[in-house]
Amino acid sequence: MRGLCTLLLLIVPQVVFAVDLDMRQGVTAMSQDIHWLHTVMLWVCIVIGVIVFGAMGYTIFAHRRSKHPEPANFHEHLGVEIVWTLIPVIILAVLAYPAAKMLIEIEDNSDAALTVLITGSQWKWHYQYLEHDIGFYSNMSTPREQINSCGGWFLTDTFCDLPDGDSEAGKAERDANEHYLLEVDNPLVLPSNRKVRFLTASNDVIHSWWVPDFAVKQDAIPGFINEAWTNVPETGTYRGQCTELCGKDHAFMPVVVEVRTEDEFDQWVEDQRIAKELASGQAVADREKTWTLAELVSIGEEVYLANCATCHQPNGAGQGSTYPALDGGEIAVGPMAAHIDRVMNGKAGTEMQAWAPQLSDRDIAAVITYERNAWSNQPDDNIVQPLTIFESR
Repeated sequence: MRGLCTLLLLIVPQVVFAVDLDMRQGVTAMSQDIHWLHTVMLWVCIVIGVIVFGAMGYTIFAHRRSKHPEPANFHEHLGVEIVWTLIPVIILAVLAYPAAKMLIEIEDNSDAALTVLITGSQWKWHYQYLEHDIGFYSNMSTPREQINSCGGWFLTDTFCDLPDGDSEAGKAERDANEHYLLEVDNPLVLPSNRKVRFLTASNDVIHSWWVPDFAVKQDAIPGFINEAWTNVPETGTYRGQCTELCGKDHAFMPVVVEVRTEDEFDQWVEDQRIAKELASGQAVADREKTWTLAELVSIGEEVYLANCATCHQPNGAGQGSTYPALDGGEIAVGPMAAHIDRVMNGKAGTEMQAWAPQLSDRDIAAVITYERNAWSNQPDDNIVQPLTIFESR
């Protein structure tokens, strides 16, 4: 009876109300093959369900007690038993062939033109193009204060207080954005019509990188590297999310992939190479400069709000022992060396990640200086220069 109810729930809404409950077909050949196999198996199950439940219904009605008070007395029938055993075996064998073939193809990562190492961390993605020595972090671009002002993505307008400087028009624009909380600052860029191999790993807890249009969903596990691949024939923007409950900001780990033509991708790679050289030159200039306290505090506040305020709060009050307070905390008012070490290398066994691979010398120096001078903090040793951070790496 439960199976019949499930069948009706799947079919009736689509037939009567024209509600699209089907799986997304996707854009890659693999995603379309998976959709085809899913559809075939679904209809096989539907046909079997109709036959089985139809036979049950007919038997219950035609042989009800009021019509046949004396039940028939019979025992096993060898032919019937052979038939009802062979039919399911044949059905499973027929379905197993395309399923096994597809699974083998899903695991075939050979002959890839490009390899991307995807590393999950709380709560962002890092993309490393192994053939081109290009790497960057991808963070959700929605400002944290905008999220906090409306209580997150799940509350209604009743609970939404507009922050200072926000307008009804701005809020309306936010509500009308179908990709709200799904935009990132640095999307993954891929070429069309090239096989791309994905390697997934994690710096902390288990994450899961998922793009439904590619039919790619791969867990990112600390200490392991999993593989997947795709070959996207159409240019465009494709979206996904982290699908493993990975902590308090799990909902804020969107995936955005921009697929460009092969020529456009090659030009993007060259642009990234030039930008990397410029950034390297800027980093040298930052280290050679002696920064003032005001300059570092101004930059540090922006870095703090973008990267640290989620856990430690904008006012530095923290959130209990899990995310300790920085306002008056032992790190922010303690020895400078310990503060530098904590920011650069993180703390094992906690969600305090190492920021040395993620931020420049200038930004690390700035955020440390900001934390040591913000709120009620005013230790004697209250400024650090980018050169000091460079020498500490």
